[in-house]
Amino acid sequence: MQGRIIKFHESLKVGVIKTIDGRKVRFGSNEVVNPNGRLVGHEVDFVAPRPGQTPQDIILLTGSPWTVFSGPGKEAAQPLPGKGA
Repeated sequence: MQGRIIKFHESLKVGVIKTIDGRKVRFGSNEVVNPNGRLVGHEVDFVAPRPGQTPQDIILLTGSPWTVFSGPGKEAAQPLPGKGA
C-alpha cells in the first residue's frame, strides 16, 4: 500500500499516513525500515494493516533504493559456511 506521511509527533514517536485512497493510518516510528530525518512529507510504501493493527515495514520512497537494505547488520560481512572461509 502507498501513501504520504502527513503527521508525526516526535516525543510520542507516532504519526499518520494518508493512503492514496484517502484513508488515514496511524503508525509507530519503530515500523519505519529506513528512517531519514524528518518523516513528514515522505511518500511511503508499507504492508497494509489488519483491523486493529498498525502498518508494518514502512519504507520511505526517497533517496537510493539501496539504503533500505544497507542496515548495520554484520551478516553481509560474514563469509558463508564452506565458501573459502
